[in-house]
Amino acid sequence: MRQYIRDNALHWLEEYRLDGLRADAIAHVRNVDGSADPTRDLPDGWSLMRWINEEIRERMPWKITIAEDLLSNEYITRAPESDGQGFAAQWDAAFVNRVRDALITQHDADRDLGAVAESVLQCYNGDAFQRIIYTESHDEVANGKSRVPEEIMPGEAAHWFPKKRAALGAVLVFTAPGIPMIFQGQEFLQDGYFSDDQPLDWGRAREHRGLVHLYRDLIALRRNLHGYSAGLLGQHTQLLHLNHEQKVLAYQRWAHEGGPNDTVVVLLNFGNTTHEAYRLGLPAAGHWQVRFNSDWQGYDADFDNFPALGADTQPGDYDGCPQFTELGLPPYSALILSQSAT
Repeated sequence: MRQYIRDNALHWLEEYRLDGLRADAIAHVRNVDGSADPTRDLPDGWSLMRWINEEIRERMPWKITIAEDLLSNEYITRAPESDGQGFAAQWDAAFVNRVRDALITQHDADRDLGAVAESVLQCYNGDAFQRIIYTESHDEVANGKSRVPEEIMPGEAAHWFPKKRAALGAVLVFTAPGIPMIFQGQEFLQDGYFSDDQPLDWGRAREHRGLVHLYRDLIALRRNLHGYSAGLLGQHTQLLHLNHEQKVLAYQRWAHEGGPNDTVVVLLNFGNTTHEAYRLGLPAAGHWQVRFNSDWQGYDADFDNFPALGADTQPGDYDGCPQFTELGLPPYSALILSQSAT
């Protein structure tokens, strides 16, 4: 039976040329109860998954294997020679739980930005890309739960509040360290809950084509298609700013030595407050350009189009940085900034 399971995995990768495989609910393969209780572990289940990953790495090291373990266990993505199972990445349940909770919580005062910040900084085995990050999956939008916009305002998923906060979640997914994942229809505000016998409403892709554009812009930044957001492909993340009272969070990402075309700063406002000039410490002096503003009316006619333009820094200690700037920051919105090389 072990040989059959191993052969099945290799068959999909070799004969059907799949890019990778996701293993479902592996906690129940490695443990009787699917728990972290070591007295209930199944050594044969653990060794089976490690054997399959070793075979894939030896034959096709460029292919990805993803685990759904959901217990944030670093050994799942640790190399077999270091007593790990050898998966390339695993679903990060802590990220989806904390971020989703911050998005759907009704009152601003109740949002836990500390938990969001912890999820942004999380990584397994010192590798930013050993986790899959998301706000919706087949589990989170079914089994008595609904999609994020539906959870925010049941029956009114296309209202201003759900659209704004769902966009915040998209920004986190594409800018926090990890491999981003979106669920079918998420990019065009599919409402309700997921059921595999209900087709997507593709008319919403036309109705909400601006939000589809928002996702395309985020994907372009995440892939550094324009050459000024390499930091989103990098291993390094640092929390810059955390304002619990105003519900504002900022972090920086960088890939190499930092600096122009590399360092990216992400600023998120989880509150229903417009800031005419929000002060933020920045890691380098000079001009910082706003590359993305989720409040742009091109993404949705209901958005406010509040101006959030590029800004020059001023000398002065702030957020642990020797310089700062002041930016227009719309409610429930995110800004992505970087510098260009001269």
